[in-house]
Amino acid sequence: MSANRPIVLAIAGFDPSGGAGVLADAKTFEMHQVTGFAITTANTIQTENKFYEIQWTNLSFVIRSLETLFLSYKIEVVKIGIVPTLHYLNRILSTIKLLSPSTKIVWDPVLKSTTEFEFMKIEDHLDLDKVLSKIDLITPNYNEIEILFPDFFPNKIWQENKIPTSILLKGGHSTSEPGTDRLFLKNKIIDLLPSEKKCFEKHGSGCVLSASIASNLALGQTLPEACHNAKTYIEKYLSSTSTLMGYHYVQ
Repeated sequence: MSANRPIVLAIAGFDPSGGAGVLADAKTFEMHQVTGFAITTANTIQTENKFYEIQWTNLSFVIRSLETLFLSYKIEVVKIGIVPTLHYLNRILSTIKLLSPSTKIVWDPVLKSTTEFEFMKIEDHLDLDKVLSKIDLITPNYNEIEILFPDFFPNKIWQENKIPTSILLKGGHSTSEPGTDRLFLKNKIIDLLPSEKKCFEKHGSGCVLSASIASNLALGQTLPEACHNAKTYIEKYLSSTSTLMGYHYVQ
């Protein structure tokens, strides 16, 4: 394995259209010049605008895959996508922390598909806080943050130091500040303002953004730098075509 390219692992679903999941992650990793690995949590039947069916990967199979990779390679960052339950996610996180405590973890909490197919229910928010404390960054949109934190008032949560992990709140669904992302850290809030004027909705854009952040972290960037540069990358991706499928570009 080349010493010049850090390894980033995607743990996510397989989308045969290539717009989301591990295929989208792999494209993003390659464009950032990191070495991409992947473990699939699910196999799906879908296109860029329709979701038909999902088959979840047995958790024990995922754990054995994790053990095999982590015992064989130094993995700098893990990016996680769809998972069926908090228990499933927690087992993945606990395994990573046991095998490689220094590995950074980014979770894109895809709770529903754009066609409203529900991947995961959050039933116990006390358990959720414990799970999130094992993660370095989550990247929810406005719909997802309302499910994860029903009483989400950004400034209040930040001031009272209640957030269990760093949060990049994506602004694509914001009605007041569309396109403005907000990075909540333990000691400050950073606004990431949009720069592209023409951006179009894309299938799997959350996957691409989180994979870009994970790649940047693996390349040694700080969390604010990684998020800022990933925003530049995703904006170019969103503006690449007017369709639901975008084009990647070399960093």
